[in-house]
Formats: sequence, structure tokens, C-alpha cells
Amino acid sequence: MKSRHSAACPLRTAAPRPLHTPLLLACSLACGAVQAQTERTDAPTLGEVQVQASSMADLPGLALDRPVNNGALGQRTALETPFSSANISADIIEQTAPGKLGDLFFADASVSDNSSTSGGWASYLSVRGLDMDWQNSFRIDGHPFISYATLLPYEHMEQVDLLKGATGFLYGFGSPGGLINYVTKKPTGEPVRNVGLGFSGKSLWRANADIGGRAGEDGRFGYRLNLSHESGEAANTSRQRRNAVSLALDAKLTSDLSWELQSLFQKRRVSDMEPTITTSSLAGRNLPQPVANDDGRMVGPGNFSDNEFKYVSTGIKYRLAQDWQLSGSYSHSSTRTQRNESVISLLDSAGNYRNFRSDYGEAYQTNQFEALLQGRLQTGAVRHQIVVGASWQQQRNDYSAAGTYEEVGLGNLNQANRYAYYSPTGLDGLGLYRAADITQRAIFASDTLEFSQQWSVLAGLRYNSYQQRQYDTTGAETSRYEKSGTATPTLALMYRFAPQSMAYASYMEALVPGSIVADRSLSNYRALLNPLKTRQYEMGIKTVQPNWSATAALFRIEKPSEYSDGTTMRQDGQSTYQGLELAGAVKLARQWSLGGNLMLLDSEYGRGNAAIDGNRIAGAPRYVATAQLGYHVPQLPGLQLTAGIKHTGNTMLDAANQLQVAGYSLLNLGANYETVIAGKSTTLRVMLSNATNRKYWAYQYANYIKAGDPRSINLSATVRF
Repeated sequence: MKSRHSAACPLRTAAPRPLHTPLLLACSLACGAVQAQTERTDAPTLGEVQVQASSMADLPGLALDRPVNNGALGQRTALETPFSSANISADIIEQTAPGKLGDLFFADASVSDNSSTSGGWASYLSVRGLDMDWQNSFRIDGHPFISYATLLPYEHMEQVDLLKGATGFLYGFGSPGGLINYVTKKPTGEPVRNVGLGFSGKSLWRANADIGGRAGEDGRFGYRLNLSHESGEAANTSRQRRNAVSLALDAKLTSDLSWELQSLFQKRRVSDMEPTITTSSLAGRNLPQPVANDDGRMVGPGNFSDNEFKYVSTGIKYRLAQDWQLSGSYSHSSTRTQRNESVISLLDSAGNYRNFRSDYGEAYQTNQFEALLQGRLQTGAVRHQIVVGASWQQQRNDYSAAGTYEEVGLGNLNQANRYAYYSPTGLDGLGLYRAADITQRAIFASDTLEFSQQWSVLAGLRYNSYQQRQYDTTGAETSRYEKSGTATPTLALMYRFAPQSMAYASYMEALVPGSIVADRSLSNYRALLNPLKTRQYEMGIKTVQPNWSATAALFRIEKPSEYSDGTTMRQDGQSTYQGLELAGAVKLARQWSLGGNLMLLDSEYGRGNAAIDGNRIAGAPRYVATAQLGYHVPQLPGLQLTAGIKHTGNTMLDAANQLQVAGYSLLNLGANYETVIAGKSTTLRVMLSNATNRKYWAYQYANYIKAGDPRSINLSATVRF
């Protein structure tokens, strides 16, 4: 049935379009490349792929020498962090030109893409088989925001970090699968003057301007302004319009005191969205044949998603001494969304369905204060890296009291859905009411003890206090949950067996919020379940060498189970995830680079309902494998060709293991050309996603599936002035 976690996308049949539009842009890029070949004096080093060594291109995800914001551990490089992580650089973001969050992590085998270009599924991912928590697993510069139905403007990001595993000590509540941290573009020492233009889908155009620099005596004041606009028709025939602006400021108030501010505002509207597809009422054990998500035949007229996102943070940093810094920050984020979407409830393997229309609204707001003290000291022969902090966070959830959810007719996946529903009112007319208040308070401390150049130990502890209150449409409190003084420790042993190589073993506990029940057919629909405690064990090795880099990790995650018994969403028993992650990148020859990624995963329900004990966990594939190949064309310096493939094994859709999504493979092809045109450094890019136009079903959420995205070409150019 209908899910608040649902997304939406296409329905209408696109009008005939001129075929020359993408061809003209492709020819322009090619002509620019030929012209530039006669103008260039030397070939800039390519940045499309990187592998932690100056002599190599950077293959996605293995940026081990990049700084990562680790919350309660402070800022460290990925190599110095005793947990698995992935890093997506600005170069990779530009080359990928993602339409949704999952596109960024195509090369990471630990990440399954459950996301959508629109609607509630915009930022859904599974990491190590665990659904990420849209309420607590997303940050901007380390500050919380609610990701539901919000697709951030990736052009405004310097990098995107994924911290895998139980991040509860690092940031407080969050999914044991991991945490996404968006790092915004900030003022730099050198002036920035970049303009970008892109084309994708059927007629989806985008433009971006990135301007930054410093002013005042000795460059005391810094600024970075990003503007972006996108409009047109995507590959799945949804029509999109997006405007976003971000501004970052900083000031060196004194030699020891600095101030910074980051802000981001975005309005996005998507019409003719892909539908939400649920299997809750499906008879039998077989899904229908996959259908192409390249037209709007599954969506009735009138659907749309309007999303407005606001974020602002400010903070100060004060250097107490050479090795000690005190910082304080405040952040505010809010999102308001109205969704009129088609919900398809499959009935049988022939593709027959009941069609529901949902007109729904919601709003979320998060405020956070945080203070951090970071420093180094030495006691005898032991060096200490210390972080001490405290935080307060409040989240408010508002839902619509007057929304509509009704069946409008029957249909079949292979026929056009002609059932129309038009919203009679805007978001404010849907009667938003305060549904929940959630307050978190925490104090935390960590100490990394370095006993020698090789051996170090990390010890950390976070104390959490948590309160959640729920209300009905009249404002009356219907339930309250409070828990104080919950301790979540972290321990890690690290061994540097070479300057750029580290082995580690770590243990982490986390306090995880309970799910918001999404399925309307369940008796506790919309209930916010109680928090849960998870445990994670991990052992790994990371190394960066001149011509290659690699990581390996063994992990085990234990989490109390949440599952539907057909009538109620329950918390009972224990879910266990254990597996192996391998990743590597190597420079094969002067022009060739190769990267690979593998996750093997064993998951099962246990110690709970006897009907599902021993079953595989919904959403957890047994294995995922990726490979990426890069080639620098010697005949045309500055040109790099790339190819990437990802195979996802079969995935269970439900706890009873009655339904599963078959495995599938996807191929992406790309080209990246760094050149000089009219004296300006210019990058030209082409990316072909799902090059074979594979039709497939993808897991989206327990008892929900998504039609795979169709083949799509993306063209872009960036000019630096």
C-alpha cells in the first residue's frame, strides 16, 4: 500500500522532440576538442579519476588521503580512520552529473542504489544491506538535515563522504549502515570563476556558476557563491525544474579567531514522476517482467512533487594554543514537500495492479548546537589526540491532516495509466500539524593514544539522552519515549606497518532511532518505533602506494530486527549482517588504470519470530561487484575514456523470503577531455549511463520495487576563467 517513503516519477507520453538537440551539443563538444588540439600548449593532468598518488588518475571511492569529517573523532584522512569509508570528489561529481544520490556510488560495491530522481525516494541507499535512515544518516558539513524527498544540488558540493558502519559514536543517532556527509564548496585562497553547462535525458538542461575568492587586507574575508538552474525533460519523461543558490563566507577576525557561514536554498518541482510500486498485495512468488522506466505509461495525469529546502549554519573557531582549538556551531535546516503521486499495488505476475493516488504533504525542521574542543598533548612517551564535545539537537515532523489517498482504478504495467487526479489545494491547504518532536542531547570524548610510530589505540564514549513525543491532529500527545544516559562506546586498535599502510580492528556501538511505519495497511501506520542499540565489529587494512591503493575489511553488524508480520510493524529478535569488502585501484601502464570493488554479504534474521528465523534480510544482496577502467588516449593528450560495470546479486523483498529481485548488471561509459579553448581551461564530458539499456527491477524498500533507469546520455562543459 502507500508509503510515506515513496517517490514519484513519470506518466505522460512525451511530445515528439527534435533529434538534433543532443546531436548539436555533442558535435559542439567534439569540434571544441579538435579546435583546442591546435591551441593547447600542454595537457593538464586529468582529474576524472584519482587513486591516491600523484602519478595516477583517481578511481572513485579510494581517496584515502582526503580529509573526512569524523564527528566526535574530529577531521582525519580516510587512511587514518579505523572504519571503512568512501569519498566522492568534485571531479567525479562533475563527470557523473548525478540525477540522484545513488549515481554517485555506482563504483562502490557496498552501496545499493534505492534512490529516485524525485519524490520521497530521492536519497535512499542501502549500505552493507542496511537501509540508510533518512532522518539521521545525512549531514551537510557535519550538521544534520532531513533528506526525505530532497535531492541536493550536487554542483554545490566539494565532495561527498560515506562513513560505513555504526556511526552512532561519531554523530549520535543514525543507521548502522552508514552516514552521508555533503561537504559544501567554501572560499579558497585563489579566485574561482567557473561556468558550467550540461544536457541530459530527453531535454534536461542545466547551468551553474561558481564564483569565489578573498577580499580585504591579507585576504581576511572569503566568499564562495554557487548558482544553478535545471529544467526540461529527464530520460524517464518526468519534467523537472530546479533553482538553487548557496553562499559560503568566512572571516579571519584575529590571528586566532575565525568565523564562517554556509547557506543553501533550493526549490524543485517534478511533474510526471515515476510511480511508487509496492508488492504488499502481490499473489504468488514471482514478480512481473521488468518494464522500462523510459516513458510515463505507469503514471496518471496530474502528479507532481514540490520540494523546498533551506539550510544555514554558522560557527566560530578559536585557537587556544598551537595544538588546541575550541569551536562552536549552530545549524538550521528545513524542508517542505507536497507530493501528488501514483501508487501501484501489484496484484499478480502478469503486471495487473490497483492504482492509488496520494496527495500528501510534510515538513521537517532540525536545529543543532555543538561545541568541540580538539587538541594534542603528550604524557611520557604517549602522544594523545583528544576531542571533547557536547551537542543539542531538536527535530520536528509535520504531516498533513487533510491529505488524500484513494483507489482510482485498475491497470496493467504494459498499458497506459489514464487515471487522472489533480490536487485541489496547495501544501498549506493540506492542514499540516505537528506530529512529532524529537530531542537529542549528547556529550562525547575520544582519545587516540599513539604509543609509537606503529601502534595506536582509539577510545571514545558518547552519552545520549533522547526524547520523542508524538501528537494527533488535535495537538494532543499520544505517546512519549524517553531514555537518558545511554552510553555508546568505540574502541579501535591501529597498526601502521608502513608509512602509508594501516591495519585496524574496531568495535562500535550505536543508538539507532526506530523506523517510522510507512505502510498504510499496517495497524501502526505512521508510528515512530522505539530506538534500538546496534553493535559493529570490523577488521581492515588500508594502503596507498605510488601506483596502486587498496582496502579490505571484514565486518559484523548486529541490530534488533524490524519487520512486518502482515498486520503490524514489529521490533523483535536480532538481524545480523556479516561480510567482506575489497577495493583496489592500480595504474596498469602509462595510459591505463583499473579499479575494482567487491562485497560479499551474509545476512539473517534470528532470535525472533520463528517464521522468519534464518531467512535472509530484506534488502541485503549476497554479493555486489564493480569494476572501472580508465584510458588516457596518447594520440589526443587530455582525453580520458572510462568504463564502469556493476553487478548486484539477487535481493529479498520481504522478511518471509517469498519474493526476490533478480540480479542485474549495468554498464556506464564516459569520456573526459581537459583542454584550453580561447585561453580558458575547459573540461568537456560525456557520460552514457546504463549503456545496454537493461530492463530490471531494483529493490527500493521492504515490499517496494523500482523500475530501473533507462539508458541516458549526459553532456557537460565547464570553463574556468
